[in-house]
Order: sequence, then C-alpha cells, then structure tokens
Amino acid sequence: MDAFRVIIRGKFAPLDESARRSLEGKTDVAFTEEGTFSHDVNATAFTFRCQIPAGPGDDERAAKDGATAALAAHGLPCRDLNYAVTDLRTMKIRRKNR
Repeated sequence: MDAFRVIIRGKFAPLDESARRSLEGKTDVAFTEEGTFSHDVNATAFTFRCQIPAGPGDDERAAKDGATAALAAHGLPCRDLNYAVTDLRTMKIRRKNR
C-alpha cells in the first residue's frame, strides 16, 4: 500500500456547542483519508488519525501537509500540534514460519 499514516496530537481552542456536536460525529480510531478524532472527556485535547496517499516522490513533509489539510477541512479550531508520520511503503510484514 502506498500511503502514509499520520497521527496529529493537539489541543482544541474553546469549542461551542455546535462544534462539540460536530466532533461527536467524527470520533473514531480508524485511519481514513478524511481523518478521525479521539479526544478527552472535555474535548480539550485530541488525537487525529488520517491516511494520506503516497506518490513516488512524496516524503514526510507532503504527508504532514496532506494531514494538516484534512484536519483543517473539519473546521475545528486547534493548536499545539505534534505530528507522527509512518511511511507504509517501508513497512515489512513478518510472517510466522509454520
């Protein structure tokens, strides 16, 4: 699979009630192109997971830019972002010998 998996951890700016309702519909732990959130009880800190398609010349910077765009598309105010990028093109699956 030619993709990056990106995890963004950060904090929400104060959310109004409509933003909180919107967030609940986007809460999951799956890696999707649109991205999903998990968050603390008060919706102050969050983890955002997304999967970004990888082209032949793409690098970690391209993955971060794609993930940032996916996060921004949700329209929720956030700050203090930390990124973790995994390049699935370099992953090797070890199989048990049978």
